[in-house]
Amino acid sequence: MLRTIVTIPTYNERENIDPLLDAILNLGAEGLETLVVDDDSPDRTAAAVQQVASRRPGVHLLVRTTERGRGTAGVAGFRRALEMKADLVFEMDADFSHHPRHLPDMVRVLRDREADMVVGSRFIQGGRDADRPFRRRLISELARRYIRLVLGVKPQDVTSGYRGFTAALLEACDLATCRASGPSILLEILFRATLKGFSIKEVPIEFCDRTRGQSTLTFKILLQSLIFVPRLRMRGW
Repeated sequence: MLRTIVTIPTYNERENIDPLLDAILNLGAEGLETLVVDDDSPDRTAAAVQQVASRRPGVHLLVRTTERGRGTAGVAGFRRALEMKADLVFEMDADFSHHPRHLPDMVRVLRDREADMVVGSRFIQGGRDADRPFRRRLISELARRYIRLVLGVKPQDVTSGYRGFTAALLEACDLATCRASGPSILLEILFRATLKGFSIKEVPIEFCDRTRGQSTLTFKILLQSLIFVPRLRMRGW
């Protein structure tokens, strides 16, 4: 049985985390566990996770008190999962924009060795970017075209944070040397995996905007991520 750990970076996700953890564990997938990486949320997200862990096995918590940020939280989650001897490691958002119902198909890709990395994609046949205003969909479309052009990566949904990896891939990507501190960590790991020749497969998902809580993604963070892209390309050269 392959040990599969789903990492979930959180900041002020108390409203979402309890039902999300239940939804993941209720999938009944063999060997599936969760690891919440919380940046010391003032809304006591961590306490909510501890309550779930007290009644359900397979729920783990990592609280970070010295730094915050999507990028470093993601890396911290991956490194802890590897320390826990995970065979497969997944990541997803906590706000149900990445619905757990897609997890079994994504897990199957890695367990059947169809690829070393799997991406939940809005932009392949069967995928959907739902319930988002035209302006945000346009920004996503322009950003993904720009990123794919500059980095030369093949997946259509390069900014998707719904992903899975084999332990071998994450170890080869040398997580300790990752530079991205924000959402651009998604691009950095994708780019490193591409350069090292790992196989990547996309599966269709429906992406929906959150209905509870507030997103931490701002225009400034998005702009920083786009500026990081050519720097990443130059380091690759």
